[in-house]
Amino acid sequence: MSCLLLAFGLQALVHAAVLTQGSFNRRANGWLAALLLVLAGMLTPFIIGYAGAYDAWPWLSFAPFAVPLALGPLILAYLTSLTGGRFDRRHLIPAGLQFGYQSVCFLLPMEAKRAWSNGVDERFIDPVIQVAALASLIAYSLLGLRLLARYRAWLAAHRSDDGLFAARSMRNVLAALAGVAALRLVFEVGERLLGPFNYFDVYPYYLALSAFAAFLGLEGWRNAARPFPPLSAEPPQPATRTRDWQAQGEVWLETTREAGWAAEPGLTLSDLAGRLGTNTSHLSRAFNEGLGRNFSEAINGLRAEMVAAALTAGARQDLLTLGFDAGFSSKANFNRAFRQRFGVAPSAYRARLKS
Repeated sequence: MSCLLLAFGLQALVHAAVLTQGSFNRRANGWLAALLLVLAGMLTPFIIGYAGAYDAWPWLSFAPFAVPLALGPLILAYLTSLTGGRFDRRHLIPAGLQFGYQSVCFLLPMEAKRAWSNGVDERFIDPVIQVAALASLIAYSLLGLRLLARYRAWLAAHRSDDGLFAARSMRNVLAALAGVAALRLVFEVGERLLGPFNYFDVYPYYLALSAFAAFLGLEGWRNAARPFPPLSAEPPQPATRTRDWQAQGEVWLETTREAGWAAEPGLTLSDLAGRLGTNTSHLSRAFNEGLGRNFSEAINGLRAEMVAAALTAGARQDLLTLGFDAGFSSKANFNRAFRQRFGVAPSAYRARLKS
């Protein structure tokens, strides 16, 4: 049992070390490295405990290895930094208090430490910390979901390659965190219904926590060099006279189609606004209010039309090649946009043309 957790703990430390060496997303990778260190610390009491360390050296009790109150805030710090925001370090105050409390208790003489543990800590303080840790996981999962929704909406309004970023990476991290929080809740409820769990009963939870650490390390390493577009505040829209935004949107969309700009994979709202001789507020308003589509939907719709035109003309290339030639940056984005524009997948569209 100790060896299995040790393998995961060492993997978390290796990933943390690797992340600090990258040249991109340095702030985000730094927070993720700190998160991996916290997860390795949470595994440490069980790594050494299952091996009998606390029986051999009882003075190790209260050693400040595990600080679960840091887990949720560090997840939010990573996601906030990944999207270009500034993390408020005050979120880490509860974790700092927990670490300080454990450190003070660890320095107590052995007899005083044993009396405090059996009397006050087990009856009052430890249950409060356990509930606070669970509440923290749930609260920061919700805060992360709110950030993800905001970032995805911003990407769709400003980027034509929005599917490369928040759709999978941030969503997967938050889904894994929610799974850890759900399992923690199951154990908390189980203890209330069945009585206190012993050291070995909670082993499945720490296996899940180990898997979470491994997943975060791999996901962070995969995205370490990917420059995520920074989430920026929308500038106030200038006061303008009433305009026919639908007509203006159709003109700008047709201009974009004829110029072939949609075939550029990294086309952004500001790029297109500059080429059309307007500003981002007017262009965004023309697409959203006039055409009922955000920037990503409008541009990827043009790309889907390009693929459909190529298929109608009898193009023999494979579908993914046609999608990349039209400007799509991923297979998932291509399939989703094509289905949204024509109601069927690209393969079904080609098969229908052949029949």
